[in-house]
Amino acid sequence: MSEIRYSCVAGAFYPESRVECTAELEEYTRGGGLSENITPVAGIAPHAGWVYSGATAGKVFSYFKEHSAPDTFVIFGASHRYVGSQAVMLDKGRWETPLGMVDIDEEFAGKLLGGSDGLVAGAAPHAGEHSIEVQVPFIKYLFPEARIVPIIVPAGPDAGILGASIGKIMNEVGNVVALGSTDLTHYGFEYGFAPKGVGEEALKWVREVNDRRMIDLAANMRAGEIVEEARTYHNACGAGAVSATIAAAAACGAKKGYLVEYTTSHDVIPRGRPSMFVGYAGMVFG
Repeated sequence: MSEIRYSCVAGAFYPESRVECTAELEEYTRGGGLSENITPVAGIAPHAGWVYSGATAGKVFSYFKEHSAPDTFVIFGASHRYVGSQAVMLDKGRWETPLGMVDIDEEFAGKLLGGSDGLVAGAAPHAGEHSIEVQVPFIKYLFPEARIVPIIVPAGPDAGILGASIGKIMNEVGNVVALGSTDLTHYGFEYGFAPKGVGEEALKWVREVNDRRMIDLAANMRAGEIVEEARTYHNACGAGAVSATIAAAAACGAKKGYLVEYTTSHDVIPRGRPSMFVGYAGMVFG
């Protein structure tokens, strides 16, 4: 019997029922957001609760649907709980979603284990991590036959090296794309990061300066600078995932990253004077 990675944030970050989940996915995947016509080899999507970031993530997946037909998604996830230094891949079994199971691409996972330094197989770090989980229902909805390879990537100096080695194998196999899962600046005293105080000026600074720094690095394919950028400016919780994604995209021939949409949780659901909010960016690479 195949091992199953059961949902842990269904009913919290996104709907638990098939009907409600399908309705939200239909709303979030109506396309829009980017006029450039490229063949994407990778993308970045946010991983907050869908009520905040689902529309931004949905535009990324919609772009993949409109411009490619991948058989497998390598999903680089943030490590909110896992404290190890090695990237950890779920290399077998199935992944539960409200729309049904998604198969792990065990054959491709085996190729990655055999050809990527710093990558190990393991299920435990994935058990309570939401950064990958919130992306999988989008894949099941738009690409019902697609498989996934979930990899938690710590924000360490080797994330880009890992991504490059995985991208090389992706390029050799073909019809495999990469997706990095991250949110951007977590701003507010509750997050321990509020250098501009509170109010509209703080929100403007996050939008136009702090998050823009990370978006520009990603757009210019600067994989090697992402982790230190996030460590210094606190503008990505999944810096390892972003670095790996950009490096994988470059290995697959991508020359540039394109911003599909940028917003913040305050823009989506304003609650008085801006004091605690998170930035979200959706990007594709080609």
